[in-house]
Amino acid sequence: MGRGKNGDDDLRGSPVARRLGEDIKQVRLARKLTQKQLGHGTGYSEGYVSRVEAGIRLPSERFAAGCDKVFGTGTLFAEQLRRLLHGDRIPEWFASYIDLEERADRVLDFSPIFPMGMLQTPEYAEAVYRAGSMAAHGEDFNPALAARINRRKLLEGEGAPRLWVVFTEACLRTPVGPASMMRGQLKHLEEVSQHPRVTIQVLPYKAGASPCPSPYTLLRADAKWSVYTEFPHGGRAYDDERFAEACMDMYDLLRARALSPEESVSYIREIAEVYQ
Repeated sequence: MGRGKNGDDDLRGSPVARRLGEDIKQVRLARKLTQKQLGHGTGYSEGYVSRVEAGIRLPSERFAAGCDKVFGTGTLFAEQLRRLLHGDRIPEWFASYIDLEERADRVLDFSPIFPMGMLQTPEYAEAVYRAGSMAAHGEDFNPALAARINRRKLLEGEGAPRLWVVFTEACLRTPVGPASMMRGQLKHLEEVSQHPRVTIQVLPYKAGASPCPSPYTLLRADAKWSVYTEFPHGGRAYDDERFAEACMDMYDLLRARALSPEESVSYIREIAEVYQ
């Protein structure tokens, strides 16, 4: 079955969605839980559970992970959904980050090059991939692009993580695609900044030398902090407590040097005017 660039839209109501919904229902009944109880345990409504079990709606990755937690099934449903949604779209080295991002209740990201994938518009994300190594080597980047766009859904619903991002000014001023695309991306960041669980700060040129030259992300999942960072040919998640604490200290420095959230939104608007 084909998938559009919007991720799982064409899987809703499909046989695979119905089978997954039936499996969730079967385990729920075996655990003697009502749909309302499962919804409460996963942070979703009773109606949402009903639609998932009926196969009308494909469950979100956060809901699938919540089912595993409520049912005590390890990562059974999360993995089943991940294979269904992503297949070979996610590189093996990135799978650890996706797992952390889906389970995290707090995400702290520092982006000196591009806005983090979760906050990229589809058009901007495609332009980034077209400039990347996959396109340079003639590889099909569309599956990876679809997976990146699908991550935007993590900010939907009651289970959205608390997201805090710090962008450098260079990250926002570097032209990616035509002016209309940059306007759209910057407008999207301005809109996302109004989300009740999202905070955006800009580290301007005038702040001087950055306390950190490399991008990284701190994620808290199951009350434990992990750090994810990427290299030119891959990435890695670290769960060492001392390393996470050191990265947290660095993040505090970045936040202290950056503009306030209110000033940052105004600055994003100012930068967007360049592309009018």
